[in-house]
Amino acid sequence: MSMASEELVDRIRDLLPPRIHCIEKKMFGGVAFMHRGNMLVAPLKDGSMLARVGKDGMDDALALSGVSTMNMGERSMTGFVVVSGDAIEDDDDLRTWLDRCLAFVETLPQK
Repeated sequence: MSMASEELVDRIRDLLPPRIHCIEKKMFGGVAFMHRGNMLVAPLKDGSMLARVGKDGMDDALALSGVSTMNMGERSMTGFVVVSGDAIEDDDDLRTWLDRCLAFVETLPQK
């Protein structure tokens, strides 16, 4: 794991609400935070973060600064966006993203 992603992992641990129990799972060459069996967020090597916002949350998320579609090869991943490291540099901004992702993931059935 890169230094940037390790720092982001620590910040996410610190900023997740205490009532939320997340499991950390190795994924994407780093760690993904799973809530109730569903992926919530995953720090990426460059300090950006994969965020799960759901299909209906895509347009609102993509309208924000520093946000782009998540692409795997030639396909874009519906329901996931990449948030640049600059857009989550501030703890309040990161907390807002965590809250946005939690709001969506809590609508999903537990796995």
